[in-house]
Amino acid sequence: MKIFETNKNGHENENDYKDKVQDILSKYDKESFYRQLSGKAGLIIAFISISFSLFHLYTAAFGMLPAQLQRAVHLSFVFFLVFMLYPAHRGKIHKITISDFFLSCAGVSTTGYIIWNYESLISRAGAYLPLDVAVGAAGILIILEACRRVVGLPILIISVLFMLYAYFGAYMPGFLNHRGYSMERIITHLFFTTEGILGLPLGVCATFIFLFILFGAFMEETGISKLFIDLSNALAGRSAGGPAKVAVLSSALMGTVSGSSVANTVGSGSFTIPMMKKLGYRPEFAGAVEASASTGGQIMPPIMGAAAFLMSEALGIPYLDVAKAAIIPALLYFTGIWIMVHLEAKKTGLKGMSKDELPKMRLVMREKGHLLLPLIVIIYFLVGGSTPVKAAFYGIIFSIAVSMLRKNTRLTRFKFLTALQMGAKNVLGVAVACGVAGIIVGIVTLTGLGLKMASGLLLLSGGIKYLTLAFAMLASLVLGMGVPTTANYLITSTIMAPAVIQLGAPALAAHMFVFYFGIIADITPPVALAAYAGSAIAGGKPMKTGVIAVKLAIAAFIIPYIFVNTPALLMIDATISQIAVITVTSLVGMVGVGAAMENYFLTHLNIAERIGIGAGGLMLIDPGFYTDLTGISIIGIVIITQLLKKRRENASGVKV
Repeated sequence: MKIFETNKNGHENENDYKDKVQDILSKYDKESFYRQLSGKAGLIIAFISISFSLFHLYTAAFGMLPAQLQRAVHLSFVFFLVFMLYPAHRGKIHKITISDFFLSCAGVSTTGYIIWNYESLISRAGAYLPLDVAVGAAGILIILEACRRVVGLPILIISVLFMLYAYFGAYMPGFLNHRGYSMERIITHLFFTTEGILGLPLGVCATFIFLFILFGAFMEETGISKLFIDLSNALAGRSAGGPAKVAVLSSALMGTVSGSSVANTVGSGSFTIPMMKKLGYRPEFAGAVEASASTGGQIMPPIMGAAAFLMSEALGIPYLDVAKAAIIPALLYFTGIWIMVHLEAKKTGLKGMSKDELPKMRLVMREKGHLLLPLIVIIYFLVGGSTPVKAAFYGIIFSIAVSMLRKNTRLTRFKFLTALQMGAKNVLGVAVACGVAGIIVGIVTLTGLGLKMASGLLLLSGGIKYLTLAFAMLASLVLGMGVPTTANYLITSTIMAPAVIQLGAPALAAHMFVFYFGIIADITPPVALAAYAGSAIAGGKPMKTGVIAVKLAIAAFIIPYIFVNTPALLMIDATISQIAVITVTSLVGMVGVGAAMENYFLTHLNIAERIGIGAGGLMLIDPGFYTDLTGISIIGIVIITQLLKKRRENASGVKV
């Protein structure tokens, strides 16, 4: 499906643009497929959505409720909005049915039961009544149905299998065997404790994540997406393959405020992919560039699709340690894509855009540069030791204030209310995914499955380190298929990270390892949702787009193995001088790897040059004096042979 049709003058026709974007999002991103209601129903939804956002702003400013209450109130809003906005089937998109209304009320009733009986449930200390069990069972079924509607089947199936495992544990073979738990114990553990649905995942969503998503909604209303595109065009538009580099830059920037690979691909790709095709890039390559760059936005600090906050809470370490650890790997990831885009342009003779087609940096910064200030404010408060809640809250306040500096970015009353609504709607998929991920985490804590899986994986691999890592990689890729970023991290870290930790890796490195592979499932066939969304915009072949995206994102398949072995790549126990050396050598190494993948450097590579420059690049990415020395020597030799070959080609006019 092409998002644009070309008219007879050769220009892109943007008629029905928004409808086509929505079609692509609804096909590949279930979270974006919700009812657009008008009339009284629309006003009610708008009121509830705005109230949802105001509740979180209030608690951020004046103090959170006790954990169980904060999460129950948060989930009440989620239940109501999910069943009002998301149809049971696509055919029911235009109206709210009786079953939707019933499920909405039932969902609010189950969480309202916790809120109303909060003190009683605590005082009974686990002595649950039959009514408690019935309400808990209803609540679990309702969140599973919400998951089916909003997030999709993969995580739903996984969570159901985990509950069955808890019940039938006595019949499980080998290391998976446990005594089994009664249905009552499973239900009450999952619904009434902070170890299940109301556990850490939903807790982070009800505090940090909601506010950052709301911050993103406010920034979107001020026009920051257009600013990112214009900045990227001004910086890279004129260079070889300019539009593709614009895609890499803008998607990296959008990753700071976006929590979805697919939404990021469609949002920025709607502008960048047509530009790439117009320049001469193949449809599959154009779609793959946008998909791989947009997916990389989820590993891009400071927000990392909200996974940074989950990781911080799960590991009990400062948020800044997580964001800092992600810097060099993210830099290498985007460097790898940038290099391959550049070499593809050089190899095929693609030029950049003309000066007249591009915005001027001075004018862009003068008109909208102030919109970057809220991002700086958030980083300032985080570095200064403020909690993520306070940093996001101040970021929202500051985004409203700075928008008033210019008329073209000013938040009108309508835009302000729209931002409050969109923040609430955008969090629904994340909240449901976190609630269902809480089921998985709850079963793991109840049965000790995490350690059992780690022991089983080590047994299967015979304790061989790289084989264990390969199994963890494959499992993370499978578990991450079609799963949103936050739930993706929660599932992979709960199930697979313990095995990597048992190999002796620091906990942060282990969590980053499984997170990376869970995320790049979005561009890894056969379930490569971001790549398929990119191919839909470009009008290319989906599977071919996915294969090219994997090649462009090769850094994500290499770097995790290296930082598990050498945690200094994550700035763990590393000095400033070590970090500087690692950064420089790794970047040079990515140039070598990128050249090997593209089979081109200064000119085409022969087989020996390709192997040499690729091997040299890998050695430079792996920190160490001898690996760096060997790597730079090999790459130096290849550069010399390439210079000589290029000189002969220039002299003879014939490719060697």
